Amino acid sequence: MTGGGSGLGRYFAEALADARANVVLCARKAERCRAAATELEGAYGTRVVATACDVRDPDQVVAAVEFAEREIGPTHILVNNAGTSWGAPAETYPLDGWRKVIEVNLTGTFLFAQAVGRGMISRGEGAIVNVASVAALVGAPAGKMDAIAYNASKGGVVSFTRDLAVKWAPHGIRVNAIAPGWFPTEMSQALLERSEPEFLGNIPLGRFGAADDLRGAVLLLASRAGAYITGQTLVVDGGQSIS
Repeated sequence: MTGGGSGLGRYFAEALADARANVVLCARKAERCRAAATELEGAYGTRVVATACDVRDPDQVVAAVEFAEREIGPTHILVNNAGTSWGAPAETYPLDGWRKVIEVNLTGTFLFAQAVGRGMISRGEGAIVNVASVAALVGAPAGKMDAIAYNASKGGVVSFTRDLAVKWAPHGIRVNAIAPGWFPTEMSQALLERSEPEFLGNIPLGRFGAADDLRGAVLLLASRAGAYITGQTLVVDGGQSIS
């Protein structure tokens, strides 16, 4: 699990630990991951460990995968959740901001899938769940969500998911994505508080997402319950993308 110390990653980690999976959390902020691992292990009684990793660095990615397999054995499930954003109008968007977002959200997803996928290919099985976003599927008016690199990176995750699913299906590996809508997290909280009525007005179910709303999605795509699902993006957005 990349980016598993907080936000959506924490929700996914809780769901997997509650389902009795052993979980490895990794992020640049290792202490937050270690604290989350201790809490989850105590709450669910399964093995949860943590390590530091910058998903933009191929060497750190390989080291994190090797750590995971030393600690809990072969990786059967990968949740690519690490993500970041940068806010600025498209016409003045800084190149360093663009590069940072693309490298974390898209390149990091590629690097982890590649590093974990080698072992999955050799074993002939595995499930990869990439975290995209409803922002990959719709545009946002200027001034409402000025984060074009984020939207573009998540669109790339959707396309990456489809293509990798086709390429690795012969090896018994399923590759899917989850596209969450608005969930209050450290990354989104300030934006949601500033424009809450407007955002809620575009969500047919009339509320923001909560931790329990993601449990079924990740467990479906990570488990045998989704054995005949691959290359798909499961949208969990309260109807935002169809309104």
